[in-house]
Amino acid sequence: MSAGAPADFATRYRAAVADRGRLCVGIDPHPGLLDAWGLTDDVDGLRRFADIAVAALAPVAALIKPQVALFERFGSAGFAVLEQTIAGIGAGGALVVADAKRGDIGSTMDAYASAWLRDGSPLCSDSVTVSPYLGFGSLDPAVRAAQETGRGVFVLARTSNPEGAAVQTARGERTSVAQAIVDAAAELNHAGPAAVGLVVGATRAHGLDLEAVGGPILAPGVGAQGGTPADVARIFAGVHEWVLPAVSREILRRGPDHAALSDEVARMRDDVEAHLRG
Repeated sequence: MSAGAPADFATRYRAAVADRGRLCVGIDPHPGLLDAWGLTDDVDGLRRFADIAVAALAPVAALIKPQVALFERFGSAGFAVLEQTIAGIGAGGALVVADAKRGDIGSTMDAYASAWLRDGSPLCSDSVTVSPYLGFGSLDPAVRAAQETGRGVFVLARTSNPEGAAVQTARGERTSVAQAIVDAAAELNHAGPAAVGLVVGATRAHGLDLEAVGGPILAPGVGAQGGTPADVARIFAGVHEWVLPAVSREILRRGPDHAALSDEVARMRDDVEAHLRG
């Protein structure tokens, strides 16, 4: 790596986990959570929810994952709150995973990459979730942007929702669709800066060979969706150094009390670490 070049995303991820523990916390302003926090389901409630979550979570979590759709439903005002949220997470010392699940082709994918991964964009994040189901090669603009800036992409491989199984477990001549995505990610990470992570759900056995990935594996589904730290340790045996359990509602339901939110992050993080150490 040349002097002054950014560290690749895998290196930044490992440093964040070493410093703060192995947990990604979601900021998911669902209408039900806004109500549970005593907030209105409007932009004012959204802004207050995000401010509380950032203040409580950004100083203690390794990575934080704002759910873009739940900001987007308020239009331009919601995106303004999201921009402030992304900036606040970074200022608190956590890495940002923008959960946008973007996927398109050509110049459109290039525009998404510029929005989420290029310096100067108000939405610029440390990483963004992307969908490969227009062909893995369609992600090239986002992968290039991530490699050049020391940022990352988390590619959907074997997701936690049951509807995804029909596509993701379908088999070609040699392997499943999901395994082909895993193999493509591994090839990129071994050929250049390690910028490609995966999304693999923690709610069931995934049936994938993940040992060659060489990048972080975001594992949603822990907590409200039924996955447990013990499940994470079992399902991701062999790749514990890369797995990143993602928890949202299990932690957010402790709000709006700052201390309760922070304490729940610590409890979940320590539970995950204990199970991964075995």
